[in-house]
Amino acid sequence: MIHDDSDRVLLVKHRPEREGFWQGKWICPGGRLMFGEKIEDGIRREVKEETNLEIELTTPLVPFDRIVKLEDQTKLHVIYIDYLAEKSKGDLKPDSDVGEAHWFAHKDIPVIWEELHEDTQKLLRIANIV
Repeated sequence: MIHDDSDRVLLVKHRPEREGFWQGKWICPGGRLMFGEKIEDGIRREVKEETNLEIELTTPLVPFDRIVKLEDQTKLHVIYIDYLAEKSKGDLKPDSDVGEAHWFAHKDIPVIWEELHEDTQKLLRIANIV
């Protein structure tokens, strides 16, 4: 959950051809940890890869998970380990798998609420942004 100097929140959308669980919805930048990578290092790396931004992690948020099942088989198990963070360096430039990236004022979050992935909605509640 990245904020800039104007206290706006950064959200991204993956390119439609990428498909997947988060397709077509606004989400926070992030991704998988590499084997042996510390959580904080992985967060900073993923944000840099997806947005070209460097961040300072400030406050850990309550973790949660999502389990997606299809016909009694687990297809996806995501554990969200998130932080509040502040932009420290860089100019926003979406990576090749991120089709869009935008800074949203807190007051604009309710306007795009239905365009947010439900896990992003949950994260915004955990972070007390909505």
